[in-house]
Amino acid sequence: MTGYDLPFVNACLNGLATVLLLCGFAAIKAGRVRLHMTLMLTALAASLVFLSGYLYYHLVIRRGEETKYTGGWRTIYVVILVSHIGLAAITAILAPVTAGLGLSGRYRWHKAIARWTLPIWLYVSVTGVVIYLILQDYYPKS
Repeated sequence: MTGYDLPFVNACLNGLATVLLLCGFAAIKAGRVRLHMTLMLTALAASLVFLSGYLYYHLVIRRGEETKYTGGWRTIYVVILVSHIGLAAITAILAPVTAGLGLSGRYRWHKAIARWTLPIWLYVSVTGVVIYLILQDYYPKS
């Protein structure tokens, strides 16, 4: 494995975060608080590992060079990318705040903020995979 494999690994981490978030939501709906906590913290960890890999790939491997999409669906791609980036920045704040509220026992606030955090975080993790699939033929191979 080389640094050029990171986009695929990062897409897998986004997919994993999606599954963990959905399972964590199902767990809390079923009243399984401890499982919910474990799944959501694992989703947070997967997202942190993704972010580390993403930054390493773009800053070290690619040295800041962007991946340019020149396909026929450019407008759709740009809409997805811009919304993904904006909501990812929001998620980077909301996810740890939401987790912190839950871990500190402030459940009313945790639940109120989680109603926003979950759908935004799910959108970001799913569109991360979509962006990878759109760009996969544009990544350098070595």
